[in-house]
Amino acid sequence: MAFEAYESITVDVSDGVATITFHRPEKYNALSTEVYFDLARAFAEIQLDRSIDVTVITGEGEKAFCAGADIEQYAGPSEEHDPRQKDRQEFFYEDVYKRVYDLHCPVIAKINGYCVGGGLILAAFCDLRISVDDAKFGVPVTDIGQIPGGGSTYRVTQLIGEAKVKELVYTAGMAEAEEAREIGFVNHVVPREDLDETVGGIVDAIQDTGRKAVKNSKKAINYSANAPDLDTAHEYESDVWWEQFATQERVDLVDEFNEE
Repeated sequence: MAFEAYESITVDVSDGVATITFHRPEKYNALSTEVYFDLARAFAEIQLDRSIDVTVITGEGEKAFCAGADIEQYAGPSEEHDPRQKDRQEFFYEDVYKRVYDLHCPVIAKINGYCVGGGLILAAFCDLRISVDDAKFGVPVTDIGQIPGGGSTYRVTQLIGEAKVKELVYTAGMAEAEEAREIGFVNHVVPREDLDETVGGIVDAIQDTGRKAVKNSKKAINYSANAPDLDTAHEYESDVWWEQFATQERVDLVDEFNEE
């Protein structure tokens, strides 16, 4: 797989880990249409490369993970905008945000600064979120006369609850990193100098377990989180459980465990 020739991101694959880095620090790593196209291609290539165990997404510099949409693109009356705007928004959801959620491997948002708007939505669709202690979080779209998009009214509500989502959206408010952890959006908050080591430790821990088991666990957990009821979730979970039971990985790891 040729992870190269991107315009707005870099993709590095090494030892089973894909690292995607936004490199628009002068724009706080904002999401333009070009960035979305690059992300869509990167996620499609990662989805085809089953040797990748973990994907990490981060931003260049120390100011921002991703500060959301490039607001200049939204200026002016709606009739002056590309009539394909609605189709483009659907593309952002289907080929970027949802693809992260459905990716075959765990995805970690390595949050090194502002995580705002579309950046927060992208982080929400990741599996884990690790943040520096001076990061800030929010979807302040009401400040520009818009509502949250990209499936965020569902996904972020799943993570932090309806009341907190409404407060943050209605007031165009921002949450500090520690509050983001307390409300369940962020897994860990660490000093900036510890971010690389903390994310690296989680990646190592994932790769030290059954790698197919991790990927099948993601499938089962994601399905169950969105299932209509317990019985439906259990039925799918059971299918995936038996799928994993049939793997050589399970045989080898059980034998290894019993030999210890």
